[in-house]
This record gives sequence, structure tokens and C-alpha cells, in this order.
Amino acid sequence: MVEPEGERVIEGIAAAEGLAVGPIVFQHTASLGHRAAGSPLEEREALNAAMAEASREIGVLVAGADKLAAEILEFQGALLEDEDLLGAVLGQLDAGGAAHDAWAETIDGEVAEYRAGDDEYFRARAEDLLDLKTRVLRRLHGAAACDLPPAAEDGILVAEDLTPSRFLELDWSLLRGAAIQGGSPTSHVAILARARGIPLVVGLDAELDDCIQGAPAVLDAKTGRLVIAPNKGTLARIKRAQAALASERCAAEALVDRPAVLTTGDTVQVLINVDDPAILEATVPAHCDGIGLTRTEFLFRDGHLPGEDAQFEAYRRLIVWAGGRSVTIRTLDAGGDKPIPGVTPIGETNPFLGVRGLRLSLQTPALFAVQLRALARAAALGPLKVMVPMVTVPQEMDRVRALLNDTLAGLAAKGVAHARPALGMMVEVPVAAMTADRFDVDFFSIGSNDLVQYLTACARDNPAVAPLADPRNPAVLELIRRVVEAARAKGVEVSLCGDMASDPDLVPLLLDCGLRSISVAPALIGRVKLAIQRHGGGAG
Repeated sequence: MVEPEGERVIEGIAAAEGLAVGPIVFQHTASLGHRAAGSPLEEREALNAAMAEASREIGVLVAGADKLAAEILEFQGALLEDEDLLGAVLGQLDAGGAAHDAWAETIDGEVAEYRAGDDEYFRARAEDLLDLKTRVLRRLHGAAACDLPPAAEDGILVAEDLTPSRFLELDWSLLRGAAIQGGSPTSHVAILARARGIPLVVGLDAELDDCIQGAPAVLDAKTGRLVIAPNKGTLARIKRAQAALASERCAAEALVDRPAVLTTGDTVQVLINVDDPAILEATVPAHCDGIGLTRTEFLFRDGHLPGEDAQFEAYRRLIVWAGGRSVTIRTLDAGGDKPIPGVTPIGETNPFLGVRGLRLSLQTPALFAVQLRALARAAALGPLKVMVPMVTVPQEMDRVRALLNDTLAGLAAKGVAHARPALGMMVEVPVAAMTADRFDVDFFSIGSNDLVQYLTACARDNPAVAPLADPRNPAVLELIRRVVEAARAKGVEVSLCGDMASDPDLVPLLLDCGLRSISVAPALIGRVKLAIQRHGGGAG
């Protein structure tokens, strides 16, 4: 924290980009106070009443929510009907425990389990559990709602934390943005804020008790800062940045439905990344050149192992949506920060360097065979590419090709409609990037997230080493360039589907490396096309 010319600057992490100027609307985490416990029967009745009221409140929020928000809230609603969870709570009540203690301890135990795997999906679900925990506890204690101060209009919300349901309860037409001590850029609150265009900074590195209600402030959710009592220079800078940002948005919106063309006249393929097919509902196929990455982990959430028909149906929907454009589907990339109960190894000391991605698929042939069959069947419906993650040596791809050949032969023998999809690999392991010319593949797709992580030896989910995990590092760019050159020499396609492609500031570097195909977050199609349009061409 620094204090230039009397202003107070609190550093944080940008979670949803944007700029805002307005008074601070400070909200303390309200104390629940003391609650006396009654008899086991009374405690059961109190808990049931609190849960019923919490369920009613969640139902009201779901009724007015979009699909993304509804999915987050419905998970909380389902937990209120989870017999195993409720059984643990009721067991403590029968033993004479207080409802509030039993509920809090049980939820805290569940949260610890969700966080143990260090997976982004489960960390987000842990946040939902804590959200539900707070809601039920407030009902048990009869606590009043956390209303905003009367002078909240056009203000910047500052708080210790912000839960998903609280985010959805707030009237964001009265607020310009938010800054909180807790949270992370991958949290559900951050996802909701980005979807709604609400500037958000998380992880504020300071105590907030001395924040003055109504004090003038600037929220810079591009650099991740909250500036309290900004000086004239800061205000002028932010106003210029706001005008530039508005101009950028207009220019980007005008390009969304046009091809991405360099100043040289060369075109660049702009595909999209799909984490969950639900995102396609808000994406127009004509705005992109197809799907460059489908993360199939969404099919395996909560330990669910989908069958061949269920997978085929999910892939079919993607191909139908694309309408003749190419669709790239990545085989299961479990392990590392994406554990799947009952599938991924337990107790690995370093799961990022362990059995993950293709390594896991080759060790679970029955699971892999189901996915390959579903993919081969889907390939008969349209242009499909199958991409394999976490490849290290050429022999691994040789094994995958042999398995795919066996799959195709088996489907043919049974008279099942199918086709041979293009078979490619993710390039994310540095040794694979250095030896790309030795792999027998139909295409390459560079996974910049893991490539940067492994090359810099910096965990991508550890903010303490984030400055070192720099995608601009010359070694990262050199490896990307080498893969592009190897692909051209082999006459195969090459793309990049990591976070670098979704950062308009980094797109010129990728173009200079010779890339002419990138896969981006759907919400950033326009801004990426704008960055491409402004670029001079690079190493075409």
C-alpha cells in the first residue's frame, strides 16, 4: 500500500476489468451475536425453519437469475436437500449440540474437503458452501438483512467479502463496482461480475476498518487497485482511461461479426474456448471461426462418469451449434488442478507433474475407450478435431493413434456410423514444444497456461509467484515460435488456446511469432479482433 500526495492506494487483484469513480459504500461483515441453544427437538425445528427460509430466498433469486447465476444458486438449493449432509448435522443435534454450531462445523468440514484437491471448480463450490452456511446461520440468529446505506447510489462497494448470493441480491444499477478483501479471479463472484460487466477487484491487501463511508474513491479494475481520496492527477488519468475504454468497446463491438484481418490483408482465425456448452447460448456462431478448445471436464464434474451416449450427445450439440465450422474437442484433462474422485490418483506429492491428461487416459483405458468411441461417432456429423492434452513424447501419440484405429475398426464392425476425426495434441510440456517436429499429428494447439507454468516453474494458481509467470518471457515466445515453425515445416495446422490468446495486449506478440489461428474466451472476440486489425502483420 502506498500513499502518494495524500491519496491511499490499496493493491489487489483485478477480477473483472473496468474503471469506476464514486464514493465508498463500506459494508462490514455483520456480527451474528449470541444464540442460546434449546432442546434437541427445538434445535431441529429451528434448523428446519432456517433452512426453509434459506431455500425460499434462494428460490426467489433463481427465479430472477440468468442461466449462469441460476446454476450457481441451484447447487446451494440442492445442498439443503442432501441427506448425507443433513444427517451429519442432525446427528450432532441429537447429541445435544446447538443448531448453529452443528451447521457451521458440518459445512466447514465439507469446505475443507472441497479445497483439498486445489481444483478451480471445487474451490468455487467451496465458496458456494460458505455462502449457504452464512445464509442459514443468519436465519438461525434472526439477523437483519445487509442493506446498503441510503447514499449508496453510484458508489463503489467495499467489503471484507462478497458471496455469490449476496452479489445477486444487490442492485448493481446503484453501484459502479466493488472491491473486497477475499475472493479470487476464478471465484463465482468474479465470474458473475465479468458476465455483467461490473468492475471487481479482489484480494485487497489492507485492513478495511478505517475506510470512511462516502469517501471519494477510484476503482481501477484493470491494474487491481482501489484509490481512496484520489488526487487531481489520478482522477484525470482515470477519466482519460474511461474515455479510451469506451472507445475501445465501441470499436470492438463493430468487429465482432467481421473476419479478423491484419493491416496486411491476411486473415487470422479466431475460434472460441468452451468450458461448458451453456456458454454457447450467448454466443453467435458467425462471430467466430469455430471452436478451438472444448474442455470435456464439464462432463465429469462431481465424480460423475458419463457413458458413451451421454458424451456423444454433448459433442453432437457442439457440432450442430458450429454449423459446419470446425470443432476441436480435448480429451479428458483430469489431474493436476482438476481431480476427479475415483479416477485421478490420491496422494500425489506434485499432481501437476504426475498422472494427468493423456498420462491418466492411457492408464485408464476403459474410460479413454468410451470417450474415443463417442468422439468418433460425433465426427460423422461435422468437421471434428480430437486434441490430446499433456503429451510429452512422440510414443504417446503413437499409442493414441493406435487406440483410435482400434476404435474406428470396432465401430465399423458393428455398423455404427462414425468418421475419422483429425488427431492433434496440446503443446504445453516444454520438451514437447522443443521437439514438435518429431510428432506424428494432424495439428498442434499450444496450451499457453501450462507452457508458461512449466517453463517458469511457477504454479499458475499461486499469486505469490504470479509476477514470475510472465507470458512475455522471451523463452516462452521462443518456444511458441519453434512450434509454429515446426508445424509449417510439417504442413499441419497450429493454433494457441491458452489465456495469452484472450489478452488483447499479448495478441500482437503471438502474431509476431507467426500464429494465424487463436482460440479465445467468447466474451473477448471483439477485442481480440480489434487487436488483430491494428497489427502490422508480424512474422506471417
